[in-house]
Amino acid sequence: MNVIVHRVAEFLKRFPPFSFLSKEVLEKVAGSVEIRYLEKGEILFRQGQAAETHFYILKEGVIILTESIQNQEEIRDECDEGDVFGVLALLGKRPYVLSAKVQENSLVYAIPVSVFEEVLEQNSRVALYFAAGFASGQVVIRQDLSTGQKARGAFKNESRDHSLMIFSDQSEIKFSEKVLICSPEHTIQEAAELMSEKHVGSIVVCRSDLKPLGIITDKDLRNKVVSKGISLETAASKIMSAPILTRRKDTSFSDLYLTMIKNRLHHLVLTEDGTDQSPVCGIISDHDVLLSMGNSPAVLIHGLMNTLDLKEMRLIRDQAEQMLRYYLENELTMDFVASVMTEVNDIIIKQALRIAENSLANEDEVLRKIPYCFLSLGSEGREEQLLRTDQDNALVYEDVPEALDEEAHAYFLKLGTAMVEVLLACGFASCPGDIMASNPKWVQPMSKWKSFFTEWIIRPTEEAILSSTIFFDFRAVAGNLGLGETLSLHIYEEIQKKKIFLNFLAKNALMNPPPLGFFKDFVVEKSGEHKNEFDIKSRAMMPLADLARLLVLSHGVIGVNNTFKRFDRLAELEPNYEALFKQAAKAYEILMRTRALEGLKNQSSGRFIQPESLGKLERQLLKNTFSPINELQTIVKVRFQLDYFPS
Repeated sequence: MNVIVHRVAEFLKRFPPFSFLSKEVLEKVAGSVEIRYLEKGEILFRQGQAAETHFYILKEGVIILTESIQNQEEIRDECDEGDVFGVLALLGKRPYVLSAKVQENSLVYAIPVSVFEEVLEQNSRVALYFAAGFASGQVVIRQDLSTGQKARGAFKNESRDHSLMIFSDQSEIKFSEKVLICSPEHTIQEAAELMSEKHVGSIVVCRSDLKPLGIITDKDLRNKVVSKGISLETAASKIMSAPILTRRKDTSFSDLYLTMIKNRLHHLVLTEDGTDQSPVCGIISDHDVLLSMGNSPAVLIHGLMNTLDLKEMRLIRDQAEQMLRYYLENELTMDFVASVMTEVNDIIIKQALRIAENSLANEDEVLRKIPYCFLSLGSEGREEQLLRTDQDNALVYEDVPEALDEEAHAYFLKLGTAMVEVLLACGFASCPGDIMASNPKWVQPMSKWKSFFTEWIIRPTEEAILSSTIFFDFRAVAGNLGLGETLSLHIYEEIQKKKIFLNFLAKNALMNPPPLGFFKDFVVEKSGEHKNEFDIKSRAMMPLADLARLLVLSHGVIGVNNTFKRFDRLAELEPNYEALFKQAAKAYEILMRTRALEGLKNQSSGRFIQPESLGKLERQLLKNTFSPINELQTIVKVRFQLDYFPS
């Protein structure tokens, strides 16, 4: 296979829906891809422009999707690596409803619709994946469908897709059963007066037996009457949209919404038998859809994307916590829950960046143009921060000429501090260890960060190992993401040069004692503020996170930070231990759920738990999660020869 085609295929298979394709089909798709390099400020496509023959997946960079409303640009979404956009072209050649603007220099893969149409017809998993994304109201289909729904759950258990159930409950769909109607003989003036009187944006033109002929909306009045100068005495039937598309009112929410998206409808008429040959019995609008989705990720993220008001951002994050409670209580998969909350947190960080940049708009333009990247560390870096616990972050910027060193550092320290302040205002706690982008030590140019990482690996002191466990889980969230990728590659290259570092990391992973005491009861704190409480973070979660990080690093795996996803990957890499790694992944998910529920219940971080407050089943479930810790520590002890390693 051609080297370039191979590289494209390797990238595509990392992301759904391409990961659902067979090797042969993936190679065919990869072979048809057109690679496009786009510079900052370019427009890939414009709102209203006829759809191209391709849709896109972002390889690297940042592209924003905007909508022009009353001559103002409103951000609808921001594309990141692996995100698929321009997908309405998949549904038929029609104008784009949004504009795609290049926020940072970007590389995109343009995939021909003609090639992918065959895939949609032949692969039901791919079709369902896209349907789930459309049904959640997304304009970008991303690898976790994290702004809306988790389609992958449908493939694991097609009979019980929790994420789709959130949006498919018929009792939640609000639509009007009192449909405003008029006859074909009514004039445009009369139809408009009826709409104005009832304060509605549409009127259905019906026969005398209430069978629908067409529909007139506010948009029709603007585009077909006012702009064209048509007489108001003209029959309403002359400007109605016809033939009319109809559905049964008991049609599933996802089907109704997908129909509206496919046909670019703002209103969908409902009839008794779903055809235009039976009486009208209801109408659903895109506003009804928005209300039906309520506290959904798509709605919350849309709200965050379009506000820079700190109070509003905090309020939306509060709403996200209520959504989190609902997800946990209804036992949605932690993969889905963590993806949703990570997406919410990431958007807050990106908006914080915009606020910080705006506050420094009067700074030297040379400084403002220096590429930089905001890094999330710790649980947020691992995509595991469900509650608003301590923030851990840092900032890296491109190396500058020596003459600019001091000015650049001062500028990015101001930027990092402003971002940290926004996160504090949104309810994220300050880091007790001051590992934040407001600390001068953790705001550095690329060369300095590389020297930090190299030093920790070459001289693995106790402090260096502690730093590596925090910083090696970093995730590039905002800014120039390529800088983050450069740092990741540097870590793996340095470890390859000095693999003995992994033995020190292994020794550290065994520092935490087993969570159960001699009498098989929880090991609790012996003194202090949390005396007699169980520390679920340090006793159970950190040991698993440390073990997963160590083993993934030993395999040279790049780009997998999340703990339970690391264990899933290890299960693929080491089939002999597949059952154990799967058990460890599940254990970590249970621990995350337990901590989050504890935190929501007590309005705390959820870290410390009173064992006596747990029911018998809860206690046993929690104890079961400790089993893989002991087994994994034993494997690590042997694999890294820790019995012969200096203490």
